[in-house]
Amino acid sequence: MGLTDEVRETCARIATDARWVSIDLDVLAHVEPGPSPQLDPVRHYLEGTEQDVAMYMLVVDAVNFGSGWFPTLVKRPGCSGYFTVAWSIADRFRADGAWSAAQLRTMRTDEVADTLGQRRDHELMALYAQALRSLGSFLGGRGALELVAAAGGSAERLAGQLASGMALFADRGFYKRAQIAAADLALAGVAAFSDLARLTIFADNVVPHVLRCDGVLRYDERLAAHIDAGRPLRAGPQEREIRACAVHACEQIAARAGTTAHELDAWLWSRGQAPAYKSKPRHRCRTVFY
Repeated sequence: MGLTDEVRETCARIATDARWVSIDLDVLAHVEPGPSPQLDPVRHYLEGTEQDVAMYMLVVDAVNFGSGWFPTLVKRPGCSGYFTVAWSIADRFRADGAWSAAQLRTMRTDEVADTLGQRRDHELMALYAQALRSLGSFLGGRGALELVAAAGGSAERLAGQLASGMALFADRGFYKRAQIAAADLALAGVAAFSDLARLTIFADNVVPHVLRCDGVLRYDERLAAHIDAGRPLRAGPQEREIRACAVHACEQIAARAGTTAHELDAWLWSRGQAPAYKSKPRHRCRTVFY
């Protein structure tokens, strides 16, 4: 079974047996499409050499987690937690050049915190440093483009290599960051994959929130009250149901809209940045997977 088949099968099974989350199929049919996915050329580093841009995307996706901690970050004006991190790393690459694999292997928490403009004792900074050291070890003597080339033009194969090679990418049943890394490399123009359509959505806490606000996902009253009160969820059955039902619902939405799941993800994630969505509590879980 391929990685994306595993995600689809796992999420369909969880959605079928779900106790706390359900999918409203009638509402699902009316989800509106949005713009094509793209990277922001200011808040992302896209103007460097292909090697440096590829390394930038790998670095950003190595630390593309922590939404459960984002309310505690010092954010750049008008930026979400994700864009605060991505833009800070972009500015570091612009000022001092790309980190090498050797530099990543010795990454210190203090350097990460200073790069991102955060407190050095913030718990997430230590996790980010761990993730970057892991990426450096995984790359070994390879450059970022060598890693891309080893995937042989397959986004799914690259995602599988990331998920099997680094523990913080091994998000069994979802593989959010492993898949989004492949998609981001393609969006940045430094990788060409023939199988991007096989990717699923990148299951985090934004897309399920948008689907809930739009009425596609319905939560058990107690779960809804817990989230609406701003209380964090523990990693476990409830948050897995939320993410799995989002994946399963998006498979059906994508088929009806005539698009791919990973393009649909960009539509919904971008929609989730609007004030109407950001003003409402979304589920928060402190995890290294999203």
